[in-house]
Order: sequence, then C-alpha cells, then structure tokens
Amino acid sequence: MAGTVQARRTRGRVPVSPWSVIDLFCGAGGLSAGLESAGWQTVAAVDHDADCIDTLRATQALRLPIKGSRRRFLDGARLVCADVADIAARDLRPDGVGPRWRPGLLVGGPPCQPFSSAGRQRGIEDPRGRLFLEFVRLAASLRPRYILFENVQGLLTAKCPNGRPGGVLRLVQSAFEDIGYACSFRLLNAADYGSPQRRMRLFLLASADRRLPVFPLSTHSATAHGELIARVKPWVTLGDFLATQPKAATADVMLPPASRLADLMKLKLGTGIRATGIVEANRPGGHWGYRQDCFLADPRVPSRTIRAATTPDYIKLADGSLRRLTWRECAGLQGFPPRWTFKGTMASKFRQIGNAIQCDLARALGCAVLQAFKEDKRETPQSEPWPANFHRRVRYTAMEHVVNGAHREAARQRRASSRRDYQAAS
Repeated sequence: MAGTVQARRTRGRVPVSPWSVIDLFCGAGGLSAGLESAGWQTVAAVDHDADCIDTLRATQALRLPIKGSRRRFLDGARLVCADVADIAARDLRPDGVGPRWRPGLLVGGPPCQPFSSAGRQRGIEDPRGRLFLEFVRLAASLRPRYILFENVQGLLTAKCPNGRPGGVLRLVQSAFEDIGYACSFRLLNAADYGSPQRRMRLFLLASADRRLPVFPLSTHSATAHGELIARVKPWVTLGDFLATQPKAATADVMLPPASRLADLMKLKLGTGIRATGIVEANRPGGHWGYRQDCFLADPRVPSRTIRAATTPDYIKLADGSLRRLTWRECAGLQGFPPRWTFKGTMASKFRQIGNAIQCDLARALGCAVLQAFKEDKRETPQSEPWPANFHRRVRYTAMEHVVNGAHREAARQRRASSRRDYQAAS
C-alpha cells in the first residue's frame, strides 16, 4: 500500500508556497510546467510510469529557470513513482507540515484512453475509466482549496452503465459533490490560448469553501482580425511555430516509406490518405476518414492534436520533400520548455508528449485559479449548470446512438468473436 511508494527529491527542503500544487497522473509534467509558469509550486507529482518520473527527475536536476521569476521548475518537488491507488495523503504532503495542511490546488488528468476517440471507448467498463475515484479519494483526504481535473472531450458524452450519454460525467460530478466540492465545467481549445496546436480538452474546476474560479477568456481566435477587440490575437499557426525551431536533428527525422511516398506526395495540405470506410446504418457506403499515420499538416493553421504515437503528421519542406514532425517539435507544440528532458525510448517519448496536458492552456488555467486564490472569496459555492454546448453534444450522441448503436454493437461482437477464434487457434 502507501508504504511501497518510491519518492525522491534532488535537493534539500524548499520552503512551501501557499500556492502549492499536487499533481496526480502527472505524466511528463505538462500540467505542472504550465501551472508553475503561472506562479504555482509543485510540491508532489505522482505517476505509475517509470519513464515519466525519470523525465521529471532529469528535468528537475537541470534546475531550469521559470521565465519571469527566480524560481526553478519542479524545485524541491517530491516525485513519486507509484499507482495512485497505492498512495495515501501522507505520501504527498511536504516534509514538516502537519496532517491538517491543505494544498492550494489538487490537479490531474486520469487516463483518457477509455473515453478517447483514439481508443476503444470502453469508458467506465475499463478499469482505467474508474481511476477518477482515486482522485476523489485523495481530494477527500487532502481537502485542497481548489481542484483542477482534465480529460478528453469524449468524457462529456461517455455512457454510464445504464447506457445514457453524459452519464459518466454526471458520475464524476456527483463524486466530487459528495465530498463537498461544487463543480464547473468547460471545453477549452489550446489554440485559443496561444498554442500552435488545436487540442480540445474537458476541464473541471471545483471548490468546497471558496468562490469557484472563472475560466480564462480566450486570447487567440481563428477569426481574429483588426475589427476584434485588441486582446484577441490570431491563432498561432504550425508554420509560425516551425519558423522558430532549430534544424531537426538527423537522428530524429522520419521520412515516408517508399511504399507510401507517391500517395503522400499527391495530398493537399490538411488532408490525408483515406482510411477504410466504416459501414454504419445511416452510411451504407461507409463512414470515411483519414488514416492517422498518413496526414499532411497544413502550416497555415495550428497543428492537429498531438497524439501519443510515433506517427505524427507529415510536413512539407521548402524543397518539396516530406518528413514527420519530430518528437522535439511535438514537445514544443505541447508547450514544454525547450530544455525539458524526456527519458525512455523514442516510442516512450512520443507517448509521454502526446498524453501530456498542453502547457500554454495549463498556464492560462493556473493564472485564473491563482487569481481566485488571491481574492480569497470565502463562501459555500454551488455547482454551475453545464454549458449549452454540453447539452447539445449529449443530445446529438443519444440520437446518433439510436441510429447506429445496434449496428456498432453487432460489429463489436464480430470483432470480439474473431479475436477469440484467433486466440483459440494460436
């Protein structure tokens, strides 16, 4: 249990800021990096992935300066390699504080694969889909002043055991409310906060005894022009980003395979090689999309969402040749500081980067919560109603399930039967 956790600091005790953060499911540290840039101090970070913790330890050892301050990233943070289910509150509190100490902010993004469109979307049936309950358990013990919870937008329409879209998100909300925390939700796009990447994610902000923080206003827009108010800038494009990057290291460059080169060279910017059509009840000719591993990025807009795969999008170079985005470029699109050090194999680096929370958006959220912390408006808050776009998405998913649900279930059963037959034969 809790006694099995492995924690390490690279330096002696660092004074604990009142703006302290505990980062659960921390991964490679994207959320911590963004929050620390906003003024927070990470006192503990937890993940079961040893490569992620090695990444944080290596970065911590470099003592990278935080721009605009005298602080260093992850300075004095306790880095814990363990399953969150094996963690107790005492494993996360800083040295020298009593059991009544409360962190300013408890944050985390439990594994998103059960709800992601890139996965099998088993949702709450997947054991990883119930890890949010470990987040709630630790919140009940630590009693943070604020909570920040992140996940893929698929969580919004995920079905609970009774089959209702939106049911899982209501379970998440109820779990936090049951321990006394009021909740507020938003879908936010990282590109709207200065990131050169379009990355939509679901966020929850919660508090038990203070006014709920206000979600940050967007600073960038796809339609920003001179007639808009001065604070809103145009989106930062992939081309803008790549123009600031050093030449890619030869060892990091992945060229197209000869078997795909001719088809890739025919693509227009922002398109890809077609995937196999998925036949559905209302699409008898097939529901077509692009192969995730064969897409040509459009440098005139922010990049597509960076995935946890070794097959990022291709880019076209000035001489007309093609190559994939490198893992270092993907880390930059995720907003990681340039010297953030990633450990593990190439596949592990891509996985860590793709699973991270985008740092620019994390910083914007960190600034919003820090402002609420400093204002210290004490009250018993009430959960806010879901935004209108949440209800529209849930209704659409419910209607779409009526049309295609039985068809998809039959297809799923066929795939499961084929896997069983294959396993039996082998």
